[in-house]
Amino acid sequence: MAVAESPSPSRGGVRGGGPKRGSSPASEKAGAYIVTGDAILQPLTGGTGDPERGAVLMSDRHRSLCTLCHAGPFPDPHLHGNLAPGLAGVGARLSEGQIRLRVVDMRRLMPDTIMPSYYRVVDEEDRRIAAGWRGKPILSGADIEDIVAYLATLKG
Repeated sequence: MAVAESPSPSRGGVRGGGPKRGSSPASEKAGAYIVTGDAILQPLTGGTGDPERGAVLMSDRHRSLCTLCHAGPFPDPHLHGNLAPGLAGVGARLSEGQIRLRVVDMRRLMPDTIMPSYYRVVDEEDRRIAAGWRGKPILSGADIEDIVAYLATLKG
């Protein structure tokens, strides 16, 4: 996967084909994206995400794992984590592009974060990664776009 940096928003864009909605992360390779400042301005797929599907993914402790660390306006608040910032109002604080970069690869902004890179693939020799996940993203581009679409609705 190639990642390009663009100093100017006018050069932002997506290179390469996007994944199909509903594809399994274990069968999908991460596509290329362009980082502009603190954001990925263009969707990882050919279109925008589905906020309703994103809401479901946010609360899915087997797929996205978001609520293991984050609290927010999600079902089962007694299961929410408190290791990371709360997500209530995140859509008022961050743009869709800023949210996208944080989900794709928070380490670009905070190298010491414990948040996993959900789309960037890193198979470092000193990390233990199960064979079925090596070289593959945790979430598909479509899943990330759904989560971005949902988080962008959290304005208050």
